[in-house]
This record gives sequence, C-alpha cells and structure tokens, in this order.
Amino acid sequence: MKRTFLTLLAGVSALGLAACGSGSPSGGEAGGNEPAASGGLTPVTVGVIPIVDTAPLWLGDSKGFFEEEGLDLDIQNVAGGAAAIPAVVSGGFDFAFGNLVSVMVANDKGLDIKLVANGNSTSGDTSHDFGGVVVKGDSDIKSPKDLAGKTVSVNTLSNIGDTTIRSVIEADGGDPDSVKFVEVGFPDAPAALANGQVDAAWILDPFLSQSVDDGGRVVSYNFADFDKKLDISGYFATGDTVANDPELVKKFQAAMNRSLEYAQENPDEVRDIVGTYTKIDEAARAEMALPAFRKDFNMEAAQKLADAALKYGTLTKPAELDKFFP
Repeated sequence: MKRTFLTLLAGVSALGLAACGSGSPSGGEAGGNEPAASGGLTPVTVGVIPIVDTAPLWLGDSKGFFEEEGLDLDIQNVAGGAAAIPAVVSGGFDFAFGNLVSVMVANDKGLDIKLVANGNSTSGDTSHDFGGVVVKGDSDIKSPKDLAGKTVSVNTLSNIGDTTIRSVIEADGGDPDSVKFVEVGFPDAPAALANGQVDAAWILDPFLSQSVDDGGRVVSYNFADFDKKLDISGYFATGDTVANDPELVKKFQAAMNRSLEYAQENPDEVRDIVGTYTKIDEAARAEMALPAFRKDFNMEAAQKLADAALKYGTLTKPAELDKFFP
C-alpha cells in the first residue's frame, strides 16, 4: 500500500524526539520481525520524497526485489529527509530516505540515526545534472557569484541545498553569507520563480525540467559543481533498529542494493517508474537528467560535504562519519 503519511509530529523538536520510542514499527524481537499473516512477508514502512532520486526503491518494489527478500513495502511520501527523521525516531517508519546532511544534522543533535543503504548520487555532469539552481530566462544572474544578495528557495533550510549552493557561490567569488534562503517545496518552486517570489530556485527533477521548459535557466548544477562524486542521499534507520533487528536491515540492504544496480542499468525504466508516483508526463520525463545510482558511498566527497556543513553553520561540531555510515 502506498499512501501519504499525514502526521509527522509537527512542532516536536528533534532533541525532544531523542527520548521517544525507538526501534522498528514492524515489531519483533532482535534478529527479525514477526512476518505478516498474508504470504509470510514482513511489513516494512519506508518514508520517501516523491522525486526522481527515489526511483530505485519504487522500481525495486515493482520488480519484486523486496518481496524476494521477504519484505512487503509500504511506501509513504514525505516532504524531505528532515521531516522523515522524527517519524523514524518515533517508530512511524522502519526506514526513510533523506539526504546526507539531514542525517548529519540529526546526529549533530544527538539522535542515533544510521545510514543503511545509498540512495542516489550526482551524475557528475556540470552541464546537465538532476538538480540545479534556476533563474528566469531574462534574469541578470549569470553565474553562482551573482546569487549574492539574492533570495533563493530550497526545499529545507540549513540542509544539503543551501550548504552546497553556498559553497558553489564562494568558489565562484561571491559572498555566501549574503544570500537569503527561503523554504519552498520542489513542486511549488517553479511557480515561486515564475511569480517573482524568489530570484532563484533550487529544484530537483522531475520539477527541474518543468521549470527549464517554462523558460527558466540553470546557473549552477550545484551537486555536480560541488563534487562530481558526491553521494546525495541514503536510506536510514535508528541505531536501535540496526542493532536489534539486523536481519530486517540485511534484507532491506540486499533488496535496495539490487534496486540501485538495476536502476543504473535501466534508465528507461527509471523514467517510466517516475511517472507512476509523480504527475510528470512522458515527454518531460524523457528530457530530465537522472542521478547516478550506486551501492557504495564515496567517503571523500561525504567528508567534504560534512566540512562545508560545519563551515556554514549547518552543523555545530565536526561530523563523525564512521558512527553513522555503513
């Protein structure tokens, strides 16, 4: 069953959630959950963002990779990784998808969140990646440094979007501290840009292609510009789930890794599956850039991202990556 998760513990602080219930919502003792009555499959709830980044999960589900591992997926949509973390900590999700900075921030706040599988990576193409900073076609913003003093939308403040954008602006000779970042969801960002609510919008595909088709112009593919080998996101669980339900984690990892490999090898099927969980039409999906999908994390790029997050104040202390990366 695939449905929207409507209650994400709004108004509860991340630190407060550290004291909330943990472990897997699927139940069960250490070493494995009780299987569902129907078909002997273990129910697993996964929170994801409905963007191209999460295509491997949807594709793997449709191909039966998770079922072959004995898992019955319940995929639920969330606005972002920062929103999914409280649901994982409170027991609403077994696993969730989020970018690496969201996981770093959670651990920075004292939450025991661990990555269990890669999610997606930049294509490394600085001329056509799956995420970018878009301006109107007639904007006087020509390069990243011109974003200084401007208003730029990101889907979540103090996260991977503004962290990488600040870094790219500074590398181009601009002042990263002078940018005003505002929060606008990816589906709404093209309209916010077109209506003049923001000077530039950070958008991921499939919405990026839509914005460009409507006359927008990309001034930076910020992930690829930041590091051509940057991993963007991953799937995570609580440390309690990793420690006390290793069999569940092992099965999820196996199915997820298989899904990532399949997605990388079958880009046309990735484009097709995106059409099942977004409203992007076939023509737009054919044009959009795809992320790279791989099993292993690039730790050098992850450390570079952690250093940038610390530099720009997203983290309060250096990230200890070995504590939450697999």
